[in-house]
Amino acid sequence: MAGTPLDKRKLREHARSQVSRARETLRQWEVLASAPAQLRKSLRGHVAAIAHEEVAGRLVTMRVTELKQVAKGLRLAKLEAAGITTVADVLANSREQLLAIPGVGAQTVDEVKAAAEHFAERSRADTRPRFDPQRRDPRHTRILAHLRAEQTASAAVGDLRETVHRFRERAMPYFAAADRAGSRLAMLFSSRKRKAETLARLEVLEAVNAAPETLALERDLAAALDRARPERWTSDELWRDYERRAASVNTQLAKLTGSDVEDAGRAEDFVGADLRHEIETLPFDRSLLRTDLRYYQLFGAKYAAHQRKAIIGDEMGLGKTIQALAVAAHLAANGQRRTLVVCPASVVPNWLNEIRKHTRLDAFSLHGPDREDEARRWLRRGGVAVTTFNTIDRLDVLPQRSRFALVIVDEAHYIKNPDAKRSKAVGDVIRRSKRAVLLSGTPMENRVQEFKALVGHLRPDIADRVGEGDDVVGATEFRQVVAPVYLRRNQEDVLTELPEKIEVEEWVRFSAQDEDEYREQVRRRNLMGMRRASSAMPGSAKLERLAELVDDAGDEGQKVIVFSYFLDVLKAVGERLGDRAIGPITGKAAAPKRQAMVDAFTRREGPAVILAQIEAGGVGLNIQSASVVVLAEPQWKPSIEQQAVARAHRMGQTRRVQVHRLLAKDGVDDRIREVQEHKELLFEHYARHSDAKGTGPMATATAVATLEDDSIPLEQRIITAERARLGLG
Repeated sequence: MAGTPLDKRKLREHARSQVSRARETLRQWEVLASAPAQLRKSLRGHVAAIAHEEVAGRLVTMRVTELKQVAKGLRLAKLEAAGITTVADVLANSREQLLAIPGVGAQTVDEVKAAAEHFAERSRADTRPRFDPQRRDPRHTRILAHLRAEQTASAAVGDLRETVHRFRERAMPYFAAADRAGSRLAMLFSSRKRKAETLARLEVLEAVNAAPETLALERDLAAALDRARPERWTSDELWRDYERRAASVNTQLAKLTGSDVEDAGRAEDFVGADLRHEIETLPFDRSLLRTDLRYYQLFGAKYAAHQRKAIIGDEMGLGKTIQALAVAAHLAANGQRRTLVVCPASVVPNWLNEIRKHTRLDAFSLHGPDREDEARRWLRRGGVAVTTFNTIDRLDVLPQRSRFALVIVDEAHYIKNPDAKRSKAVGDVIRRSKRAVLLSGTPMENRVQEFKALVGHLRPDIADRVGEGDDVVGATEFRQVVAPVYLRRNQEDVLTELPEKIEVEEWVRFSAQDEDEYREQVRRRNLMGMRRASSAMPGSAKLERLAELVDDAGDEGQKVIVFSYFLDVLKAVGERLGDRAIGPITGKAAAPKRQAMVDAFTRREGPAVILAQIEAGGVGLNIQSASVVVLAEPQWKPSIEQQAVARAHRMGQTRRVQVHRLLAKDGVDDRIREVQEHKELLFEHYARHSDAKGTGPMATATAVATLEDDSIPLEQRIITAERARLGLG
C-alpha cells in the first residue's frame, strides 16, 4: 500500500474494509465452530418428534389389557366399560377424569396411569429410525440431511482449526491500527510518527488478508458453511450416500442421540458390575483407528484388552473384526506393535482389506510363496500379519522364542478339537502371546464340550469349571462361569437400527421324478444322495420354487444369494437362471477370485444372483448388496446357515433381508430340521441368552424316536428312519 496515491477518504474506507474482511473471516469461523452443536440439537429434536409420532400411533392400537404385562392384577373392566379401551385413552385422560368413572378407585387409577406411562416410555426408548432407501420417508431424509451437515461441519472444524489459529495470531494484533486508520478523528490527532506506524500496521494486515493461505481459508470456510446447511443436500445425494455408508451413518446417529449407549447397556453379557467398571474406565488409545466404534464395539475391545485372553462371540454381523483390530491399534499406539491374525485361507484378502480400511497399521500376508519374506518384514516393522490355520506351523521365520503382543483367531471354532494338528499349532501361538482374542459367532456348534475346548486355549482354569453335560440344565451358571473369558452380544440388543430379517420356510412336495430318485437313494442307504435328491436339482420342485423367488426379487430390484452344499445343485441353479447368475463361489476358488465375484455382484445394476457353496461363501465375505438369501437345503449345523445369512444381514445392510429355506416335505429335510432344533436349543441356552428358559427334556421333545439312541451314528439312524417310513425295511 506504501506509495499508493489514495486520498484520506479512500484510505479510511480501505482500512475499514481490511479489518472488516479479517473480522468476517473469524466470524465465519465462529459460526462454523458452533454449527455441529446446533445441528446435533436440531437432529435430536427431529428424532424425538418421529419417535413421539410413532409411539402415539402405536399406543392408539394397544388394548388397555396389555398393561397387565407391566402390572399384574390390574382391574380394567370398569375402565373398558367407560370407553377407556386403549393405552392412548389412559394417557389422554387426567387422573381426575378417570376417578370420575363410577367404580374406579384411586389405587386403580394410579396403577393404570403408572403402567401406561411406563409402557409409553419404554416404547419411546425402543423406537429407532430405520432408514429405508426404497421408501425414502421425508422425515428420515431430514435426519440424513442433518447427519450429513453435522459430519461435514465437524470434519471442517477439525481441518481448519489450526489454519484459523494461525490467521488469528497474524491478523488480530493489527486490528487496532486498522480501526485507527479507518477513523478520521483518530488520524487527525495522531502525530506523524503515529500515522506512519498505523499505516505500516495496516499494510501488514492487508498482506495477511491477501496471503494465499488466507484466501484458501476464506474459500474453505464459505464451502464448509454451505455444506453445513441441511437444506443444501438433495434427497438423491443423501440416500445414495446412505446406501454407500449405511454402517457409519447409523453409528453416527446412534452416538449423537445416545441410543448407542442405551442399547449397549441393555445387552445381557453377564459381566459383573465391578469388572464392568474396570473395563469401562480403562484408558483406550484410538489414535491409530480410522473408523469410529459403536459403544458396544468399544466395550468389546476394552474387554479383550483388559482380560488379555478372551472370546468375542458376538452374533454374526456385529463387527467382531473391527473390535479385534481396535485392540491391535490400541496396543500398537502403546508400543506393542506385533499382532498376528490366524484365519481360514478364504478370508485372508478380507482381513488385509479390513486392516487397511479401519486402521493405520501396516498389513502383511503370511500366506503364499512370499510368506517368509513378509514375516521378516513384519517382525522388523510391526503391524498386523495375517496367516492361515494350515500355514501357521510352517512359518520357519517364527521360531519358538517369538513373542507377540496379540494373536487374533478368526472363525475360532476351527480349533474346537483339541487333538487336531491346527488346534495344537494355534494353541502354541496363543501361549506365546501376551494377549489373544478368539472370534466366533458360533462358538458352540454341536456340544458344550466344543465351547469348553475354546475356553481351554485361553483360560484352562475356567474350562475346568465348565460342566460336562450337553443339556440346558445350568445354563445360567454356565454363563456366569465363562463371563471372565466370553463376551457375546446379539443383533436385536445392540444394532436396533438394522433392517428386520424375515425367515420363511418354503416347503415343497416332491414331484414324481423327485420321489423316485429320493426312494432310490434311500434304498441304496446313500445319505448324501438323499440330501442331493431333496435339493434344487434339474426339474425338481425346489428348483422351480427357487426360480420363482429369484424372479420375484428381480421384480422388486433386489439381489439374491443362493447357498447350497452341493456343486451340482449350484450348477443346476446357474443353468436355470442363465446370465443373471454370478459364480459359483466354491471351496476351490482362490480367495481373490471369490472377492472379485462379490465385487462384480455388488457393481451389477439391476437383478443379480450370486451362487455359493455354503461352507465357502458363508464365511468371511460381506455381501450387503444382497437382501434375499435362499438356502437350497438344510445343513446339519444351524451355525452354518446362520453364518451364511449373516453375509447379508449385518452392519451396513440398508434393506429388509428375506431368508427363504427351501425344504422338501416327507424326506431327509424333515429329519435334518429335527436335528437342528435340538442344536439350536442348546446354543440358545448356553451361548446366546443369559437366562435359561427351559430344562433338559425340552431339548429333545421334538426328536423322533429313531434319532434318540446316541449309541447309533446319526447318519445311520436317519437312513433307518427313512427306510422305515417308506416301507423299505
